[in-house]
Amino acid sequence: MIKIVQKPDWDEIVDKARAAFMGVALGDALGATTEFMTPREIQVQFGVHDRIIGKGWLYLKPGQVTDDTEMSVCIGRAIRLSKGWHLPAIADAFAGWMKSRPVDIGSTCARGIRNYIVHHSLEVPPSRWSAGNGALMRMVPVALYTLGDGDLLGRYAVEQAHLTHNNPLSDAACIFWGRLVHRAVMGATLNQLRLLADDFVAQHPVFGYQPYPGNSSAYVVDTVQTVFHFLFSSAGFEECLVRTVNQGGDADTTGALAGMLAGALYGGRGLPKQWVKRLDSRVHSEVSELAEYLVTHSPLSRPRENYRYYTAR
Repeated sequence: MIKIVQKPDWDEIVDKARAAFMGVALGDALGATTEFMTPREIQVQFGVHDRIIGKGWLYLKPGQVTDDTEMSVCIGRAIRLSKGWHLPAIADAFAGWMKSRPVDIGSTCARGIRNYIVHHSLEVPPSRWSAGNGALMRMVPVALYTLGDGDLLGRYAVEQAHLTHNNPLSDAACIFWGRLVHRAVMGATLNQLRLLADDFVAQHPVFGYQPYPGNSSAYVVDTVQTVFHFLFSSAGFEECLVRTVNQGGDADTTGALAGMLAGALYGGRGLPKQWVKRLDSRVHSEVSELAEYLVTHSPLSRPRENYRYYTAR
């Protein structure tokens, strides 16, 4: 049964919001090194990959991030610039980012952004081929900005997703991921998140992660299964992210998504200091500032009678 609960300490909420956005950047920077590698290849080359060293197929600098973080930042910037949710501003931010020649951009995201540039369309047509994880990876600003209002979360999650990805599996994953971030920031435990995930799987059996199928591709089902498997079988932020990115595959995105949930769950104290120090300083500053802005302008920051936030059970 879902029931309204008392709001946790505000400083703790802001801390967990920052850690969620920072977790995306840390997981992205850590996982980019092992992207497209197999677990065996990672083991041979690194033993266990647990340091932010850059390189990888993109030849990144240590602490450099990819499209997972950059597209999330685009959404956060657009919300702050527009002083509210304005989908054309988000689309413009994506277009400007793509024109800047980013180090990496997924084919489905690029196709959707080109569709906006050429046709000024804010929604790509439905497609079975847009069931990738490109909309899911950028959910952290949406979740933080809608904290306290699940209906708003559902609307905004789908709107931003359909700029590039219009697929029922992607939509379901985006909405549910936002719910998990909401619950974690509000103080839910790992076990409570697992119960929510099990309910989600009962409604959408394709996302079943027990036993873990072992696939870590950009297909949104593989991504969700991978993150759920390692999040719910790990005891802390660092363990969760290390195990996730050592699975290889689309490791920058699985790492970013694992970091989003683990950051919201464990807060700033759970982030490894050595990783935070290695992160690009400009990224560190901006994601921290955006996280605080988004959560302090969310429905949760309004008077109590406007709250709609819930426990996990």
